[in-house]
Amino acid sequence: MGHQPPVDFSLLGLILIVAALTAMLCRKIGMPYSVGLVIAGFILALTPIGPNLQLTPALIMQVFLPPLIFEAAIQIQWRPFKREFPLLLMLVTVGVALAAALVAAAMHYVIGWSWLAAAFFGVLIAATDPVSVIAMFKEVRVPHRLHLLVEAESLLNDGVAALGFAVLLGIAAGASAGPADVGIALVRIAIGGTLCGIAIGWACLFIAGKTEDPLVEISLTMIAAYASFLLAERFHMSGVLATLAAGIVIGNFGKLGSLSSRGGPMLLNFWEFAAFLANSFVFILIGSAEATPALWAAVPVAVVATMAALAGRAVTVYPCSLAFARSSLAVPWKYKHVLFWGGLRGALALALALALPASLAERGEVAAAAFLVVAFSIFVQGLTMPPLVRKLGLVEEHGEEDCPEGDCL
Repeated sequence: MGHQPPVDFSLLGLILIVAALTAMLCRKIGMPYSVGLVIAGFILALTPIGPNLQLTPALIMQVFLPPLIFEAAIQIQWRPFKREFPLLLMLVTVGVALAAALVAAAMHYVIGWSWLAAAFFGVLIAATDPVSVIAMFKEVRVPHRLHLLVEAESLLNDGVAALGFAVLLGIAAGASAGPADVGIALVRIAIGGTLCGIAIGWACLFIAGKTEDPLVEISLTMIAAYASFLLAERFHMSGVLATLAAGIVIGNFGKLGSLSSRGGPMLLNFWEFAAFLANSFVFILIGSAEATPALWAAVPVAVVATMAALAGRAVTVYPCSLAFARSSLAVPWKYKHVLFWGGLRGALALALALALPASLAERGEVAAAAFLVVAFSIFVQGLTMPPLVRKLGLVEEHGEEDCPEGDCL
């Protein structure tokens, strides 16, 4: 048997202590928690005791992303989600495609990247990141519909970005890239992942219905969160959409009797804590990864990339929502502004950037630009989002009822 390196519990303890102290300080001074964590990670990396933990695609996608997506998904009520779905579908398909195309064109014609490198960057930066968006809404309470639109759109277009990235990986590897092949791949990845999540969600509820022990119920939901993601990825389908589907199934149908009366509230509390832990690690490690002098040599390219990303986000939000202007799904202008500026980038963009194929000539440049766009998103957009929401008069001081249609666990 080979020697296995021990788990560095001192490192885990250090990150937890820093996360707890940062959360306390941020709450006291009114700073978004995610921004404080990135700053803390940046400072830690410059000290001798900095975390020696590398930010890798596997760490983000397989360890941190499933609990963050699942925690958000179990709180999405099915009826309002179903009502808003046509609008959401427009934003995450046509909108993301338009944004990716605009960003790719800018990076190709202005910076001179190859079309493949520009397309990779356009896809990974066009979709907003649920980690950052969910963290933001922990700090700022907004009307229920706006919260649903921003959070659900972020979760869905996160899945769409992963779909596009998977297709581009196939093209880079020399796979056939005809329109029919791309279309079939997208349908298989999206529908396969969703069905996988639904199946595991229902299996979890079936087994949970055989017990009254809340701890067993929580354990089953943890298995569902990770199993749906890993199983879908194992068969080259969308793990993000699988976990999202599993979370929506458990969050909406668990209350019908599968989960015990004690299990529901305990479940929400547990997943809120799990999301806090995952957020803490993700943002501290983002800060640590950005404390690299070589990264800042890419600032001129990142300026163009940031402007292109913002323009792409504007193209996603304003024209796409305009298509519903005369329907019951019309989006108020104030909501559009929040959807635009609240399109934060974060861990997902970095995970995809780090997963770029080694054969891509501009791999280093694309990854560096992605890191710096994420830095802009977290610091500039993250810091200005709460004042913007207040300026627009959208802050709910006491909050609307969190579950207006009685759909909570």
